[in-house]
Amino acid sequence: MVIGIDARFFGPKGKGLGRYTQKLTESLAEADKQNDYVIFLRRENFGEFQPQNSHFKKVLADYRWYSLAEQIFLPFAIAKQKIDLMHFPHFNVPIFYFKPFVVTIHDLILRHFSTRRASRLGSVKYWFKNLAYQMVIWLAIKRAKKIITVSRYVKKDIIRCFGIKAERIIVTYEGTSNMSSRLEIGGSKQILKSKFQISKQYLLYVGNAYPHKNLERLIEAFEILIKKYQIDLQLVLVGEEDYFYRRLKKEAEVVILQSKGVFSRIVFAGFVSDDDLPILYQGAGVYVFPSLCEGFGLPSLEAMSFGVPVASSNATCLTEILGQAAVYFDPLNPRDMAEKISQILNSDGLRQDLIQKGFEQIKKYSWKRMGEETLAIYQKVK
Repeated sequence: MVIGIDARFFGPKGKGLGRYTQKLTESLAEADKQNDYVIFLRRENFGEFQPQNSHFKKVLADYRWYSLAEQIFLPFAIAKQKIDLMHFPHFNVPIFYFKPFVVTIHDLILRHFSTRRASRLGSVKYWFKNLAYQMVIWLAIKRAKKIITVSRYVKKDIIRCFGIKAERIIVTYEGTSNMSSRLEIGGSKQILKSKFQISKQYLLYVGNAYPHKNLERLIEAFEILIKKYQIDLQLVLVGEEDYFYRRLKKEAEVVILQSKGVFSRIVFAGFVSDDDLPILYQGAGVYVFPSLCEGFGLPSLEAMSFGVPVASSNATCLTEILGQAAVYFDPLNPRDMAEKISQILNSDGLRQDLIQKGFEQIKKYSWKRMGEETLAIYQKVK
């Protein structure tokens, strides 16, 4: 077969989707020496993928995600390569693409959180955008030869929302990155202080600031930890500065935290490269994941790989993915969030128990296995 992969999200700039697309492509390059692959990339990440397998080639498809150009021109770019089977690692399948494909649905967050607050658009434009989203994902799910999900929760959610037969949906869990191999212990405290202005014990969150990530309540819980529990802390938020992070910063300063001295303890670290991210993970006192809705929750597993105890929301897929290796809280209740975080910070026994369970939990997930399972799906539909 000639298999195409829409890798326009490839790399760290693509956030969780970028990590998934990168690891999928790299894992397939190791697992498959028979089929030919065409990897479609944008100009900004074209140099990030360097094929190590002679069966892989890359093609420029510089069309912005969720754009009209993506819908109109990407099908022509794919057709030129005579693709037998296309894999779209995200729901944004062009509606005019009619050849065989599989699609990965990571979550239905936009369906469950389709509010104006999650968009920069005005009400009319947002209404049309949301309508287009509903149509694109519906067509992708209905027309795909197979649907891949990254958790059982998402599979059940698709069945409930779209009435799809269970046998059309296959769960392939994501893996955990071996980021610890990048870590150099020497000078890490100096880096934390000089580059990120971190000088105290800190809580860590890695990800975007979309409304469903629930960072406003995390900041409320952080204030409670400082005021009520008298814990000397900083809060480090890692994520590329965009409209949502700028809005969060403004709300935290003006609305959420009215007491002086608390806001100054929050570090908005911005985008952090994979070279520096391990240092932030390893130094964290607790990794906190307050999300209201997730499809997999990869950063929590990455934190566990560095021996960081995890406090997590009990929503959606997170108890499935993290198992017994996390302390769970009600994400709608900042007081409960603060209490569970304080338990970890104040109990060496609980910390060590979570760290050991975390090391065991991450063994369940492998990018290599994900690549092999995805290849098996391709072979079933050829």
